[in-house]
Amino acid sequence: MKPTVIGLTGGIGTGKTQVSKILAHMGAQIINADQLGHESYRAGTDGWQQIVDTFGKGIVKSDGEIDRRALGDRVFPDPIARAQLEAIVHPKIAGLAKKRINELRRENAGTIVFEAAILIEAGWDSLVDEIWVTHATEGIVIARLRKSKGLSETGARDRITAQIPVQDRIKQGQVIIDNSGTLEGLQKTVEVIWNERLKEKGG
Repeated sequence: MKPTVIGLTGGIGTGKTQVSKILAHMGAQIINADQLGHESYRAGTDGWQQIVDTFGKGIVKSDGEIDRRALGDRVFPDPIARAQLEAIVHPKIAGLAKKRINELRRENAGTIVFEAAILIEAGWDSLVDEIWVTHATEGIVIARLRKSKGLSETGARDRITAQIPVQDRIKQGQVIIDNSGTLEGLQKTVEVIWNERLKEKGG
């Protein structure tokens, strides 16, 4: 039986990475879109050259790699710059993800999880069999962002509003995971979903 490919998505601070770690512990193979993004513009790659040509050498560190913080500071407040970066990186992430999914399928590696915050917006949902969406109440997300990223309340709200509305993600999901509670509660929720949806598939 062909392994199930889960697209795991959700807004910032909603616990995607926690769910991903739980699933990995249960035997799933994890593909992380952020990591693929970093691979897509390592020094010497076509992606690196395109980004430097677009944004200048001021975003290159002394070791030749892209300074991700400098790049983020450059594109986050500028929708045009952000669109330029996405046009470079998103197709490369999709290509790398597809390659990795196919490799794992050939290895019959079991359930595959593609973790991507922008799974739906980027059109990567075509790579997966079903979509799992994490969400949490706005107050809890703001508190998490203030603690984990040192953001002000305004900064946290800006990050949240820069994303697609949570209901738009939920409409696309086959599995909805509310991570407004404790880590222990999340673990139990994910275990139940795993047993109901995947274990029976040989997952």
